[in-house]
Amino acid sequence: MKTRIHAVAGGIGFLMILLFWTSTIITELFASHETIAATKAMILRGMWILIPAMAISGASGMAMGRKRMDPLAMAKKKRMPFIAVNGILILVPCAFFLAGRAAAGQFDVLFYAVQGLELIAGAANLTMMGLNIRDGLKMTGKIGSDAVAAAKRTSQKRAL
Repeated sequence: MKTRIHAVAGGIGFLMILLFWTSTIITELFASHETIAATKAMILRGMWILIPAMAISGASGMAMGRKRMDPLAMAKKKRMPFIAVNGILILVPCAFFLAGRAAAGQFDVLFYAVQGLELIAGAANLTMMGLNIRDGLKMTGKIGSDAVAAAKRTSQKRAL
C-alpha cells in the first residue's frame, strides 16, 4: 500500500510541476498580461495540491527506503533533499512573488529575471523527479531487466 501511495503522490507532484512549467512557458510566449496573471494565480491555488503530494511522496519514500542501501535507493535518497530545498526555497517563493507582480501588472526586468529562475528551478526538479520515477520503476521491477524476466515468467505460466 505504501508503494502505491508513494507512486500516486509522486506522480501527482511531478504532473503538477510539469503543468505549472508548461503553462508558464505557453502563457509567457503567447498570451496577454491578463492571462499570465491568471495563470500565476492558478499556480498558487495549485500549491494546495502540490505541497501535500510532495510531502506524502517524501514521507512515504523515506519510510519505505529507510533501511535500503542499494544503489537505486541511495540515488533517490541523494536527490530528494535537492528537490525539497529547490521547491521550498526557490519555487514556492518565486510563485508568490510572480503572482503578486503579475496581479499588479508589473511585468518588468525583475519579474522576468525571477521567472527565468523559476523555470530553471522547475526544470531541475522535473529532471530529478523524473530520475526518481525511473529508479522507482526499476526498483519495483516495472522497467528494466527484472520487468523482462517477470513478463517472461507470467507468459510461461499462462502457456501452461
